[in-house]
Amino acid sequence: MATSNYLLIKQRSVIEFLAAEGCSAANIHARMKTVYGEMCISDCAVRKWVRIFKGEDPRETILCDRKRSGRPLSASVTAHREKVDCMIRANRRVKQKEIANAVGILKEQVHHIVTTVLGYEKSLPVGSQDSSL
Repeated sequence: MATSNYLLIKQRSVIEFLAAEGCSAANIHARMKTVYGEMCISDCAVRKWVRIFKGEDPRETILCDRKRSGRPLSASVTAHREKVDCMIRANRRVKQKEIANAVGILKEQVHHIVTTVLGYEKSLPVGSQDSSL
């Protein structure tokens, strides 16, 4: 994956340079296709980057993708962990769906907190122990 990302950055550099020279997007893509062959980015992507590079100062252009915020990981919030732990200690037979509704998070997040963060496991009922051992 690192090599394809590196190749993409190299191709963006070529597009930036040729766009600064005044080449059209179609001409840039044709020239890149002869050099990179099947690994060349699409014509549509070349046009997008030419628009970006022609609209900005070439000295201030960032070739790498900017960091994205993404979704916050609310399952790791300490308050959620404490609420889930308190509910389980109060009633060990409480269901994950009930915890999720009470705390206000997804059932999958409750499962993550219970199993991974808190380390709780299902235990077998007293009478159902495997007697074949």
